[in-house]
Amino acid sequence: MAKSIRLNIVQGKNLGLLLGLAGLLLLLYSLFDESFARSTNGLISSLVLISVGTILYSERLYHGTIPGIKNNGVWLDGLSARGVLGWFVGIALTCFYIALYFYPETLGFNSEDSTGLVAFFDPLSIALNGKPATQWFVYGSLYTLAILIFGVKFILKYRHNRYQIIRTLSVMFFQLGFAFLIPELLAFFHPDTPYFAKDLKNMWPLNYYFFESWHLKNMLSGGNLGLFVLFSGLAMIFIVSPVLTYLYGKRWYCSWVCGCGALAETAGDPFRQLSSKKISVWKLERWLIHLVLVFVFITTIAVIWSFLGSNPSLSSFSRETFVIGIVVFLVTIMGVIYFFKRKEMDKDALYSMITLGCIIAGTIAIQAFSGEKNILFIKSYTLTKWYGFGIGAAFSGVLGVGFYPILGSRVWCRFGCPMAAILGLQQRLLSRFRITTNGGQCISCGNCSAYCEMGIDVRAYAQKGQNIVRSSCVGCGICSAVCPRGVLKLENGPVANRTNLPNFPLGNKL
Repeated sequence: MAKSIRLNIVQGKNLGLLLGLAGLLLLLYSLFDESFARSTNGLISSLVLISVGTILYSERLYHGTIPGIKNNGVWLDGLSARGVLGWFVGIALTCFYIALYFYPETLGFNSEDSTGLVAFFDPLSIALNGKPATQWFVYGSLYTLAILIFGVKFILKYRHNRYQIIRTLSVMFFQLGFAFLIPELLAFFHPDTPYFAKDLKNMWPLNYYFFESWHLKNMLSGGNLGLFVLFSGLAMIFIVSPVLTYLYGKRWYCSWVCGCGALAETAGDPFRQLSSKKISVWKLERWLIHLVLVFVFITTIAVIWSFLGSNPSLSSFSRETFVIGIVVFLVTIMGVIYFFKRKEMDKDALYSMITLGCIIAGTIAIQAFSGEKNILFIKSYTLTKWYGFGIGAAFSGVLGVGFYPILGSRVWCRFGCPMAAILGLQQRLLSRFRITTNGGQCISCGNCSAYCEMGIDVRAYAQKGQNIVRSSCVGCGICSAVCPRGVLKLENGPVANRTNLPNFPLGNKL
């Protein structure tokens, strides 16, 4: 009987794998057969096969198993342990992203009449937004599909944990609805409205072009809707985000809403244990993420400074007033960190002070050494182009996703995401969120550290009985889900003293 059940499971997994591969092959075949690329049935067949195959494989993989996380060969599997299959998948993903961002013509994109893979998605694109597909529509469709089908796999794997189920359903909902369907439908029903009315990513630096000249002009000239989008975006930056981070930590966004986080949590789940926990990597992480933050701030300040000089009729204050306001705002934050939080933040305070100091120096330099046609001797358009290429494309796409099987699933979130950096600073300064530890119950199995995708050595905190309050923690809760002893809990509490070590010995109190 048991042998028959095992045979059915193996057969089901193999069938699911074959169906999924067949769907992928149909996608690839569209690159070489023009008539097939124009086939609506071909597109439907491909997407259905990929979906059914992946879900069937996942269901058979966890069928009949006891709920809970088991280290069944995770460090021996060729995919999840940087084996040959892992390197193959990593190279394939990297090549796809390079083609998508830099050579879209290899996927069949043509501004007048696309072919290949891009044309393959024309029926879906026309149905949703009324226009032929672009390489970005193909990317958005496959991205959303990956989150949905691997989200089902994630739920099956973590079915013993209610928090993980709800969190996964949340990211699936936001990706499908807010990131994919609603923007496409808005483009369909309002084809002539400016882009700001169709893009729901309304918070800087998530929306890194929020303050670019063309976007500001459209919002300021867009009547009541444009002003609503502008002020709601500012409210998200200065009010909504800090309040939500105070209440829930950065997890409200990074683990419940963000599309990058959604892909990392679902499709990237087999690779989460590959995130390095070395101290040297943690130091590199902090330097890189703060350098990106400095670059994003200075680029944004430069763009707004340029806009104020070029469009005085659309603004009620001058460049000088803007620069003074930015400097005063940042100096105030530095003062708060130094006088109230420097001891609690330890070395993170130093990184934050250096970051804010660099931004202040850059802001003053923009005012002192920029002209009408350049900023710091560089055109403002060039600055934003550098950001779009270096951060928006090469880092978040090519490296951030392509290197899942090599460096872990949160490469972008750890080392490059400016949104994560800002939320992390807010979380470290004022959030009520922390992961509490019961060191007396820890058996040092290492599951928590192994499965932390953000490279945090959770076990080290647990052994000391110390709360985990790290700016990089996204509150995914996997460390708690995989702990066999219930040592870790995601909790809220008073902001004061949340980083203090316990004042009692571990184990039983005498």
